[in-house]
Amino acid sequence: MSFPSSSPVLPDVRRTLAVFAHPDDVDYGCAGTIAGWVEEGVEVAYLIVTRGASGGFDETPREEMPWLREAEQRAAAAAVGVRRVDFLEDHPDGLLSPTPALRRDITAAIRRIRPDRVLTSSPLRRWEHLTGPSHPDHLAVGEATTCAVYPDARNRFAFPELLAEGLTPWVVREIWYAGGPAPDHAVDVTEQYDRKVAAMRAHRSQTAHMDVETWVRDRLGTVAENAGLPAGRMAEAFTVLRTE
Repeated sequence: MSFPSSSPVLPDVRRTLAVFAHPDDVDYGCAGTIAGWVEEGVEVAYLIVTRGASGGFDETPREEMPWLREAEQRAAAAAVGVRRVDFLEDHPDGLLSPTPALRRDITAAIRRIRPDRVLTSSPLRRWEHLTGPSHPDHLAVGEATTCAVYPDARNRFAFPELLAEGLTPWVVREIWYAGGPAPDHAVDVTEQYDRKVAAMRAHRSQTAHMDVETWVRDRLGTVAENAGLPAGRMAEAFTVLRTE
């Protein structure tokens, strides 16, 4: 199973909501693209489902990890110009599934922020790449977000308690999937390289053991090469679908 070919990108996007499972997910896959959107005047907000309590590579006490990773994500967001970072509660790192409760919380965020575009992880597993993009939490958030985009956020009869909170229906017009199979929409992020590196470095608990600069240059260079961009360019790749 794969995605269809990407749709042409909407030309008039003003607001984007990025929904991901853990602190750092958005930066590994999308920080360069997001930095470019912010430069273009697009308002970008993050919704992070967990605080990443199960992550890390050192002896940081487990009880400290969620708050450390929240601070890291806020610093990473600032590095690419994103000012709003919201975290959900009561969704445990490592045990996510696309439950009605998670769909409701994402629906509430969509209705609150009212984005033209939603960026999230792919709900489709990549069998040739089981680590990273195919983490069960990533798949679950991609599925829950897709369900929140359609039908939940636009359906006034879904989660009617949200109406009592003043959260009226909203139609997201475009969804971008990161990390899925055969992404065919490449974004040249060569000019955003420094900000991508800064965002990833901010996640010190996750990246201190890495040569971040080399990782970014090699990984994004391969994406650019596969997309047919000139030598020396760097890119991030997505699948883009219309939802109207």
